[in-house]
Amino acid sequence: MSIPWFTPTHLSATEPGMFTLKTSITFAASHKLWNENWSQSKNFEVYGKCSNPNGHGHNYTVAVKVKGDVNPNTGMVINLDDIKRVLKSHIYERVDHKNLNLDIDFLKGKVPTAEILAFEFWKLLVPHFCNGVELCAVTVMESEKNVVTYKGED
Repeated sequence: MSIPWFTPTHLSATEPGMFTLKTSITFAASHKLWNENWSQSKNFEVYGKCSNPNGHGHNYTVAVKVKGDVNPNTGMVINLDDIKRVLKSHIYERVDHKNLNLDIDFLKGKVPTAEILAFEFWKLLVPHFCNGVELCAVTVMESEKNVVTYKGED
């Protein structure tokens, strides 16, 4: 089924309406939730089994949401493949099958919670969106039940 009004010849940058797009990647990594300034008992009290001395792993999903106007020449806000290339080069290739506590430079000295990951991924990604495309949110999913979204500063 075609949508007759949704063709590049019928869109312009001045027409009202903002579109949002979302895409995601997955990666596997291990981590340990541990604050070096606390005792073992305090770490266990706060982080529970996630403070296991040997760490644990997740199959993470990182989703990004961007917004912008439709380009009248392409009929797209941005090519989703371009977003996936940014995700691959700036997140996946740096963190997949790594220990987030030990192997990742931008996480050194930080407790690699999902909140910290979402914030740090935002900082890595935001410079790569321009020309009217704005990063709206970075979501980190450790599991279906553990999901964190960072939406930048207001």
